[in-house]
Amino acid sequence: MRIKAALGVLSVICLLGAIAWWLTYTKSFAPNAVFTTLTGERLAISELKGKPVLITFWATDCPSCIEEIPDLIALHQQGLQIIAVTMPYDPPSRVQALAKERQLPYAVALDIDRSLVHAFGDVQLTPTMFLIDRQGIIILHKVGAFDMASLQELLRHL
Repeated sequence: MRIKAALGVLSVICLLGAIAWWLTYTKSFAPNAVFTTLTGERLAISELKGKPVLITFWATDCPSCIEEIPDLIALHQQGLQIIAVTMPYDPPSRVQALAKERQLPYAVALDIDRSLVHAFGDVQLTPTMFLIDRQGIIILHKVGAFDMASLQELLRHL
């Protein structure tokens, strides 16, 4: 009976060790990217630590991206830092016109040299979102339109 108890305790210890290892080594930290906004402001992820940040890759010709704009504005108004990165193929003049027309209050960055697309794992589809927690860890990577209720629930836990 003592052997079974000892094996049980050993199994629990091994399981806890495996969980601790997984939590430590499977975290995906956000790249130390620098974004240049349409207004010329430079935002570095390293400087944004301490608060959650939502990075969304989008395009002016992406219907889902355009549909998300009101939700992104609402999240921004609730205090979430948002950086909307346009895809490299999107003409800057079209991005500027849409940002002005829709009165986007959050940061909009161009990625003309593809450095941001590459930094975030070669993003190819829009919309693609990354939610980064206060420690700089990517806690959500979503390709496609997001669900506002689910995202708000996740943000409440941050």
